[in-house]
Order: sequence, then structure tokens, then C-alpha cells
Amino acid sequence: MSKQIIIVGSGNAAMCAGIAALEAGARVLMLEKADQELAGGNTKYTAGAMRFAYDNADDLMPLLKDPDDPRLAVTDFGGYTKAKFAEDLLGFNGGRPLSAEQERLIGDSLPAMQWLGGHGVKFEPIYSRQSFEKDGRHVFWGGLTLAAENEGVGLFDMELAAFERMGGVIRYDSAVTGLVMDGGRVTGVKVGDETVEADAVILACGGFEASSERRHDWMGGHWDKAKVRGTPMNTGDGMAMALANGAQQNGLMDGCHATPMDLHMPDYANLDLPASERKNYRKICYFLGVMLNANGDRFVDEGENFRNYTYAQFGKAVLEQPGHFAWQIFDAKVDDLLYAEYSFHDAHFVEAETLDALCEKLEGVDKAAAGATLAAYNAAVNDDVAFDPTSLDGKNTPGLDLPKSNWAQRLDTPPFKAYPVTGGITFTYGGLKVSDTGAVLAQDDTPIAGLYAAGEMVGGVFFEGYPGGSGLTSGAVFGRLAGQGAALA
Repeated sequence: MSKQIIIVGSGNAAMCAGIAALEAGARVLMLEKADQELAGGNTKYTAGAMRFAYDNADDLMPLLKDPDDPRLAVTDFGGYTKAKFAEDLLGFNGGRPLSAEQERLIGDSLPAMQWLGGHGVKFEPIYSRQSFEKDGRHVFWGGLTLAAENEGVGLFDMELAAFERMGGVIRYDSAVTGLVMDGGRVTGVKVGDETVEADAVILACGGFEASSERRHDWMGGHWDKAKVRGTPMNTGDGMAMALANGAQQNGLMDGCHATPMDLHMPDYANLDLPASERKNYRKICYFLGVMLNANGDRFVDEGENFRNYTYAQFGKAVLEQPGHFAWQIFDAKVDDLLYAEYSFHDAHFVEAETLDALCEKLEGVDKAAAGATLAAYNAAVNDDVAFDPTSLDGKNTPGLDLPKSNWAQRLDTPPFKAYPVTGGITFTYGGLKVSDTGAVLAQDDTPIAGLYAAGEMVGGVFFEGYPGGSGLTSGAVFGRLAGQGAALA
């Protein structure tokens, strides 16, 4: 008789685990804490972009929803090799070598995408966010090329359709409250007073970012003050259950995916909005301007690298500033380059015709110091280098103690705008240790029989930063691994 698998959670990792287990011949019941509207975990809050290694455009074509898009003929996708993916991950490792989890993420990234494509999950080039027009061509940059149609919501919808088409069953409003153990083996779960039996359980119910108490206890620092960008459901319940039954912790517990967010956004990114709009509280175009803290000082090199490689650290940096906020300053030259979040109907900003007048409107900021900082920045801009948003252009600010290394343009064209931001947390990096079949490992590195984990619950994938789009890919890679492992054990 085929195995009965229970999957806890319903986001991208859970769906990939379910599809893989069904593909391997198992019966699958997915238990989701949320109601049907809020199901899907953090996946629905994402832009649906997935980072993966590919050699050239030939690897992308089979993944596209519309391979006849006329823009493809004038598009330069370039390539994103495994070596480059490794280099990008190492850039956030704080001197650590690649972990086993990172090696798997890199090596299995393209196969996982191709596997999803084979189950009807298709993608579109991210023309609006990951390319610039140059000499009549669409030039992609930063290694992040494809996203699901209709972003995270579309990814969830396509994966759910595949899961149900293959015979998977999902129950909503079914919060798992405990694991059922028998002789050291997981044999099911508790849903309130109900016991649901299974041959294996896959925990794919997210990290602990939505619990301020667990952020305080497990992360420390200022993380209990962060805005929660994603679902309110990821409160660390699955991780707590696993740890209570002897699971081994893995990864950097105080690490997380963060990003600058609108200071005045509600937690969970305004649940009254359609899920596809909640991402619009992000404010990630800082590389086109400067950021000032309450002291009127710049505190990061806004042009250090493409924003794919900096927004996670800069979200943390904003949160560490006095008062846990900053202001992003732009002039009218970059209006057409600012992402849609900056013109979103709920975006907060102030505007003025001069920089001095703008500084007067920066609530909570030392106005005189802010004016001096902006004047010093303008005076330092290198006019000998042309601005080019498609490359690390080297247009910098010689002489400043804190440089802006790329894309440094004078703030000299009114109207000037400033957007208040804080640090928003998306998902946590610390999690559980899993085997090469996705099984959760005990303290002695032996598998806990019948227990698997995927997605945000897998520790050791990210450490001190995050190349954009890697999270969803990690969910797909480790979800597929856990689904196969649970079904074939």
C-alpha cells in the first residue's frame, strides 16, 4: 500500500514536497494553519522570482509561459553559472565556506526549475525589475531572470493546481499542535485533540519571523522591533515541535532575510490588500539615491552592489539605526527608474522644491546635519563617469569617508522626494539540520525516523545575507528533496 504523507504548511516548499511525494506514489494530506484566503505562507507575499544557475538563454526557453514573446528577440539574458551562484552565496557567508545545503541549492537549482516546468509551473522574464533598456535591447543584470506569472500568488496557484491535479488533498484551518511519537518514530500529528496518522511527516510551515517573542528569544538584537513583511502564520511552531523532540538546530539563528520597508506599513503588509499588492511596501531603490538616519548621516554604501545583493543587509542596517528608521532621498532624474512601490497608493513620502526645504520635512531627523550630509555628497559626485544602471558603473564619490561606489548622481533636479523606511523581516535563516534525503537529524546526526523538513525550516542555507530570489528556489529544492525522501524511505 502506498505511504501516507502529511505535510505541515502550504507554501512553495510544502507544495513542492507534495508534488514530489505524489510523483513517487505516496498519498499526501496537507494541513494548513490558515484559512483558504491566507494559505500559501510567505510565497504569496513574494515577487515570485527564482534565482538558479543557467548557462544561456537555451536553458530558459522551456520554462517560459510565452516563448513567442517578441521581446525575446532583443533580450540579452546572459548566463548565471554555478560558479557565480557560489560566489554570490559566499559573499554573504561572513568568511564561511559553502555549506552542504548551499552546495545542494546551487547544484539542484536548474533541475528543480525544469521539474516545476514539467508540472505546468511556468515563468516570465522579469523585464520590469531585472533589466534595463540599452541600445535598443533588454539587458538583464544580477543573475535573477525569471518569475512566476502573477508573482508569488501565481506561483502558489500553479503549484496548488499541480498538487490537486495529482490527487493531493489540502485541509485549511488545521493548525498542527504537536508531533505524535512512537518508539522514537514520528507516526502522525496532533490537530487540536485530533490525531492524524501518517507514515511520515514533512514540516514545511515556515520560520519564526511572525512571532516577536521568538524573534526576541532566538535572534536578540533589534529584531523584535522589525515589521513583519509576510504571513502572520509563520510563528515557529514546527521548529519548536521538532526541537522538543530532539531535532538538531542548524544555521545562524540571528540571521534573516530583511529589506527596507515603508516605515508606516502595518505588520503583515496590510491584509486588507490583495496578496499581490502587499509587496508594494518594499523600498529597494535606495541605490538610485541616498539614505539618511536620525542623525542626518548616511550609514551604508547605497551603491555597493546591485540591490539584489544588498537589500537583505540594508534592511538590517536600517533597523539598527537610532529609532529603527531612515529616509531614502531621490531627485526627479530617477523618477522613471523608481519601482512601482514608490508610486503605490499607500506609499508615504514628503516632497519639496529644494533640498533644504526637503530636510525640514524629514521627521525625526537632525535637519542641519542632513543638509550638510547631502551637500557633501553632491560635492563629491564624480562627474567623469557616466551613470549606467545596467552595470556597476563606478560612478562614485571620491573623498567621502563613507563612499557611494556606483550610481552616484547629484541630487540637483527638483522636485525632491524622501521616503521613510524601517527594517522589514521576511524569513529567518536559522532552522533544522536535515540529511541528504531531507530527513530531520537528531543531536547525534542520525535521522529522526518519519520526520522531514523543507523551506524556511532548513537551516544552513543562508547566513549573513541573501542573493535575491534564492529563497523560493531553496523551497523548491528542499521541498522536492523532502517529498522524495519521505515517499521512498
